[in-house]
Amino acid sequence: MTAFIQILGMLINAFVMLIIIQFVIGLLFAFNVVNTSNQFLAQVYQSINSLLDPVLAPIRRILPQTGALDFSPLVLILALNAILIVLSNVAS
Repeated sequence: MTAFIQILGMLINAFVMLIIIQFVIGLLFAFNVVNTSNQFLAQVYQSINSLLDPVLAPIRRILPQTGALDFSPLVLILALNAILIVLSNVAS
């Protein structure tokens, strides 16, 4: 059971890293640090968005509108870490 928890933890950490990368690239585009015509970053951002949007969309529907700030990635990271903590405690 511990091997399963460790593998799940590794997958959750990879997912969290994708969320952080999406956030950082989005900030770079939003503040015009990087031009949106940069094909490489635009493609990476679009690919990560296509992976994360099915997971983030239900959270966005539940959360109230906060204008330009999107708190759904933060909620997802907290939820994933909470799940990992619960599973770790159940396994031990």
